[in-house]
Amino acid sequence: MPSDKKRWGDLSPTKRRAIITFGVLDVALRAWALADLAQRPQDQVRGSKSVWAVALAVVSSIGILPGAYLTYARRAD
Repeated sequence: MPSDKKRWGDLSPTKRRAIITFGVLDVALRAWALADLAQRPQDQVRGSKSVWAVALAVVSSIGILPGAYLTYARRAD
């Protein structure tokens, strides 16, 4: 039974660079969001800090979830 899945070696160099770039961006945004969440008091966060922490740590979102936290969930100091 032939497989339609592409392997890493089957991808073009441009696609490989794009995947790596988005992966690094996602990790950087998650780290920034988690660090901010850890130091921010609960009253400056919309929603539960523990729910945000679990979601940021577990859900793979290509930067969407960390972006949502950084733009929506943080309240002004």
